Amino acid sequence: MVLVQNAASSLLQRSIGSSMLRPTSHNTLPFRNANHRCLLRRQLPSQRLTSSQTAYPGPDLPPPRRFFRRFLFLTSLSVASLSLGIYLATLPQINTLTALLRSPSTPSSLAYLPSTERATEIDNLITNHPLVQRLRSDPEWTESRPHLRMPSVMQQHSLTASTLMGDTKIPVPPLMFTKGHKGEELVAISYLGADLCGHVGIIHGGMLATMLDEGLARCCFAALPSKVGVTARLEIDFRRPTKCEGFVILKAKTEKVEGRKAWVKGRVEALPMMRGGDRERVTIGRTVEIGPYEEKGEVLVEAEGLFVEPKWAKNLPAFARPA
Repeated sequence: MVLVQNAASSLLQRSIGSSMLRPTSHNTLPFRNANHRCLLRRQLPSQRLTSSQTAYPGPDLPPPRRFFRRFLFLTSLSVASLSLGIYLATLPQINTLTALLRSPSTPSSLAYLPSTERATEIDNLITNHPLVQRLRSDPEWTESRPHLRMPSVMQQHSLTASTLMGDTKIPVPPLMFTKGHKGEELVAISYLGADLCGHVGIIHGGMLATMLDEGLARCCFAALPSKVGVTARLEIDFRRPTKCEGFVILKAKTEKVEGRKAWVKGRVEALPMMRGGDRERVTIGRTVEIGPYEEKGEVLVEAEGLFVEPKWAKNLPAFARPA
């Protein structure tokens, strides 16, 4: 009887062991009920499968769901970081464009309010000058202050509208008159302070060249197809030293226009001052003598230049064109 039980037990062990090692389908379990599993744990501890083994050979299982969650999280974080970086990098340009779009299309070019007593006195002398009064009374001439027409975001980066402006440089924006609507003639009156000197008391030649470059160019802008031009050639002859702390007048005239090219001549003169028929003394920073007004002042610098409208000028937006 004991031999029969031992034989049955041995046969059962063999059958269970072979069923564990036999490949089965993905949906078939090796044990039919809990009694078989309990019997295996009690009698076959050495034949248990480790974590590195599998009892269900078959196709690879898909990655766990948390992998996709991590992938989506990292992707979203990368996109957000990239978007933030692009926004911060382009923020100055966005602010500039917004300010340009909000700026008025036709800002007033005469609404100038001096900020200091010195600037007020200089501006009064300019606006009350006999030449200014005569030009104002002539309907062929149009008065303007071009630097005041520039949007503030562009003005702060302009050499003549910002860098060279100041109480001891150019304290008052130049007052400009243009004749006709086809870039015929230009007259601009400016005051040059002591901080624009090369030699002591003498205005730097580069400052005068800058004035002539811009003045001659503005004179011919209206004659060009797109009202925009760049300097192709500029020849300057310095006739006499230009003293600081004084008024000057720039006169320009368009000589010839051919398509996208314009030839302009001009000069800078010392502006004769007058507040009556007799010689007077006026204090502007320092005491200077002024005499009766004359139609033509002393010629200080002469120049002529060629200005060309670039091909890309027709694509410029309105706010990027010269005022």
